[in-house]
Amino acid sequence: MFRIGCHLSISGGYAAMIREALSIGASNVQFFTRNPRGGRSRPPDPEDMAEYNRIAAENSFGPALAHAPYTMNPAAARPELRQYALETMLDDLSRLSAIPGSMYNFHPGCHVSQGTDTGIALIASLLRELLQSGSPTVILLETMAGKGSEVGGTFEELARILEQAGSPGADRVGVCLDTCHVYDAGYDIAGDLDGVLGEFDRILGLERLKAVHLNDSKFGFQSHKDRHELIGQGALGMDAVLRVITHPSLRDLPFYLETPNDVPGYGREIAMLRELRGD
Repeated sequence: MFRIGCHLSISGGYAAMIREALSIGASNVQFFTRNPRGGRSRPPDPEDMAEYNRIAAENSFGPALAHAPYTMNPAAARPELRQYALETMLDDLSRLSAIPGSMYNFHPGCHVSQGTDTGIALIASLLRELLQSGSPTVILLETMAGKGSEVGGTFEELARILEQAGSPGADRVGVCLDTCHVYDAGYDIAGDLDGVLGEFDRILGLERLKAVHLNDSKFGFQSHKDRHELIGQGALGMDAVLRVITHPSLRDLPFYLETPNDVPGYGREIAMLRELRGD
């Protein structure tokens, strides 16, 4: 089954979000846990979450992927910023325990002139604390484009974070592969997808790969720009996207669109991708 969805808003509640997702042909969904620029989140509504779960079960809906606010920096130089990231993420994980099978994705962070080694150590420290919370939600590190002082632009950096966090099993921590980010970082998924996945398997293990952010790239290979483009209208192109969604190591994973789109546009992309795959 082709599990394809997109990023939608929870401003109207979880039940409204899943109804909107189903209305455009999505079979899974991603959402920000709160304002993407940080800030407080409204108190959880148990009835709303229960209704989401009921609708998801009735429609064989795929896993919800919650995205942490991208302005949080687990590798920040200032301790109060790291503490804010930790407290926010712990709160998110507590809420997500009400949605069985959900996953929680976050950007590893930027070392802000501290150096990559220090950034990795700080991110690993935060990850250890998240894992000690006892949350059943699988935590995902996102592959990054490697712009500026970003950590996570190489598979080796992600592997080092996991190793320093105590090498938790793949049932607790995984990776979300962003097609725009890895291409921009210098992994040629357009010309050598098999080779890139082989490298991922050697360094991290394909069992760690839990989800795919399906995005085209505005600036392209090794640009380190992290600018998403509509599917088929960027440097990756439709042929590369088709190879990604049909590759034996990827085709059964849940895919989440993060293209610069509105809701009807997501619906058109989902329909196009389903037609390309033939299911």
